[in-house]
Amino acid sequence: MKGRTDELALLIASEGGKPLIDARVEVERAIDGVETCAADIANNAGYEIPMDLTPAGDGKMAFTIKEPIGPVVAISAFNHPLNLIVHQVAPAVAAGNPVIVKPADDTPLSCKIFINILHQAGLAQEWAQFICCNVEAAQKLVTDERVAFFSFIGSAAVGWKLRSLVAPGTRVALEHGGVAPVIVCPSAKKELFIPSLVKGGFYHSGQVCVSVQRVFSFGSSARGLAENIADHASKLIVGNAIDAETQCGPLIRNREVDRVEEWVKEAVDAGAEVICGGKRLSASCYAPTVLLNPPETCRVSTQEIFGPLISVYDKKSLNDAIAQANSLPFAFQASVFSNDYTEIMDAVNRIDGSAIMVNEHSAFRVDWMPFAGRKRSGLGVGGISHTLEEMSQSKMAVFSSR
Repeated sequence: MKGRTDELALLIASEGGKPLIDARVEVERAIDGVETCAADIANNAGYEIPMDLTPAGDGKMAFTIKEPIGPVVAISAFNHPLNLIVHQVAPAVAAGNPVIVKPADDTPLSCKIFINILHQAGLAQEWAQFICCNVEAAQKLVTDERVAFFSFIGSAAVGWKLRSLVAPGTRVALEHGGVAPVIVCPSAKKELFIPSLVKGGFYHSGQVCVSVQRVFSFGSSARGLAENIADHASKLIVGNAIDAETQCGPLIRNREVDRVEEWVKEAVDAGAEVICGGKRLSASCYAPTVLLNPPETCRVSTQEIFGPLISVYDKKSLNDAIAQANSLPFAFQASVFSNDYTEIMDAVNRIDGSAIMVNEHSAFRVDWMPFAGRKRSGLGVGGISHTLEEMSQSKMAVFSSR
């Protein structure tokens, strides 16, 4: 992989529309993920269980060992077409499981090349297999009773449906999206949080499951905050993903541009103010957009936009901001910007999320940290070491000296 970094980055940009500068980062993350898996094999071990804590255990010793869980089926998403595959496939291989992986229809080539690299490195062909198929065939694959572990990254509607159909005994991990909330407190430093919000909201044109989407401001001007974000967002370079200067590429399909356009129009017709953007630039690109105070019932406020849009809301207090942040049936990563310890701890304790970033955007992630959705946003815990653990199972042996 290290010897093919440029090739892999260009492939990511070409097939999925991720700007080349970000595609290069994805390749480095994928390489780190493989190295992490290799290192974690040594830690995926059993342990001794003390037996002599009560008289019933006298004269006995026990320990556990780790075994592969069995065949893994993985279905992946388009937005990180190499790194997501690494997160699903590499832990399966490291744990000793055979794996069949179906990538997103729009981005199959990054997956195929990674599986080929595994084979070139010496892994038996049947131990990691790549498949492109229609929905009917994929459903049959997922629901086969021989599948021990099903890993899914994609939409909540598809993920929960497939989970309801898997065979009894199949362990399931689901990673869906969120509608990430960010709370900006009056004590936060503008020179720090504005660039962070812009990066978190418009990275890969917002096509990230924990992308900054809803920003709540209290104690200071929400309009001023929206205008500051818009000032940076309007200067982002939108264009061909393989051009080195591009910062926002196309959406994955033209119909996604149609959808974002429809959602923004709905919000504007209901009273939202467009601070910047608010229009399509071509069949495949939508302008980085900032809206001020869209109604709480609009789709931009209640559903994952998966597009280049940040909405800013004027709230009366931290309590009001937290209440709206927690108002949806989705909960994943969130963030709070503040220099007030009391505000920070109050927000961390009360925001419903699996990870709360402090003075960092909601899309921050390193690949070894736990990564999990709550409620409709997912099931199970991702992250390299956590997935390796999930794809293993413990067996205990108890010895008696009698």
